[in-house]
Amino acid sequence: MAHRTLVASVVCLAAVPAFAGDRLTLQEAMQRARASAREVAAAKAHAEAGSERSRAARAYRLPSLRLEENFIRTDSPAEVFALKLNQERFSFPDFMAADPNHPSALDTAITRLELTIPIYTGGELAARIGQAEASARAAGDSAEWAGNQAAFDAAQAYVRLAQAQEFVGLIEHSRDTIQRHVDQAAAFVEQGMLVRSELLRAEVELARIDDMLQEARGNVRLAAASLAFRLGSDQGTEWELAPLPEPPAPKGDLSSWLASAGSRPDLTAAQSLLRAGELEVAVRRSAFLPRVGVVARGDLVDDTLFGGHGSSTAIMAQASVNLFAGGSDRAAKRAAEWDVQAGRADVARFREGVMLETRQAWETAATARSREATAARAVAAAVEAERIVSERFATGVVKMLDVIDAATARREAETRELVARADANAAVLRLALVAGSRPESALP
Repeated sequence: MAHRTLVASVVCLAAVPAFAGDRLTLQEAMQRARASAREVAAAKAHAEAGSERSRAARAYRLPSLRLEENFIRTDSPAEVFALKLNQERFSFPDFMAADPNHPSALDTAITRLELTIPIYTGGELAARIGQAEASARAAGDSAEWAGNQAAFDAAQAYVRLAQAQEFVGLIEHSRDTIQRHVDQAAAFVEQGMLVRSELLRAEVELARIDDMLQEARGNVRLAAASLAFRLGSDQGTEWELAPLPEPPAPKGDLSSWLASAGSRPDLTAAQSLLRAGELEVAVRRSAFLPRVGVVARGDLVDDTLFGGHGSSTAIMAQASVNLFAGGSDRAAKRAAEWDVQAGRADVARFREGVMLETRQAWETAATARSREATAARAVAAAVEAERIVSERFATGVVKMLDVIDAATARREAETRELVARADANAAVLRLALVAGSRPESALP
């Protein structure tokens, strides 16, 4: 374990570009993603919009007050007669002196202040408020899920970059080893202790390692751009990464993770949207019930805008009931009921899928941790085997091909350990995500 930690630290430092920026830990990367990722900003904006819609829906319970100004110019006999009365300018002698069937055009401005109070809406208003509140809760839960997902995506990108950087270090270490053996083989050839074909075989292997190193460095650049994208930063940004931590063991047992998964944010968001769908049935049912309201208004009437020569007030109680709409209301209610049935089935299936996903993530995390431990033991064996073969080659006991095979075996073992360690870190973070917890909670 100590050997593996030392190698990981050395190769990580070797792989960091000289122009790297701030040092970044896995925890900090996840926090930055929560604060700066584009999808998190969008989800938070949707949540704020949902809160405002909920507030708007509740406001419909309150009285509404409206001020309006209307201007009318008309020569309609009935309207001229009525508007003159409203202006309080009606004169019976003038009315009799003129032709009432052909009056002159009359200008009228009406300033109206109107107060409307809903008394009973058949339950539609209460249902709409409930729908808005359920949608707002769903948007809030979706924003939380987006934050968890962004943190996990950033963690995955971080692990990939750390893995790519450490792999560059492994390749560079392997190249140095092969180069040293090539130099030693060249000296043996000059001394007549080794045939030239074995030297050429080592040089071929060295060229192959050079190709691998160039590809690995390109993968580092791509992984760095991916991490920058996940953090909402410029894709040319680079960081010095802290070495990957030892993969932690999953906390608790499977039953505790399954219990946590029942409150996963995206699942609770789906349940809230189902509640909004259930309330749609109440909305459609309200079409068969009466509606009652009160309207009070005051008018100022004149022949100029905002004048007040005449004034009047009115209070009206209004009640209405829909007797027949061609069957559209009943069809809409039945459609809402069928939508609710479909939604319940979808949410139930979603919940079962979450439980299955949690079980799979648990097994993956346990398996990944076991593979990482096995790979670590293989590295120790490969290092010792390379040491023995190198010492025997120095004394001329084994061939150059044996040295190359031992170096290759060590590199492959270290690569498998690196992949297993990265997979184990990602697996435990994914377990926390799919079980409804913050991925950061899985870190030591």
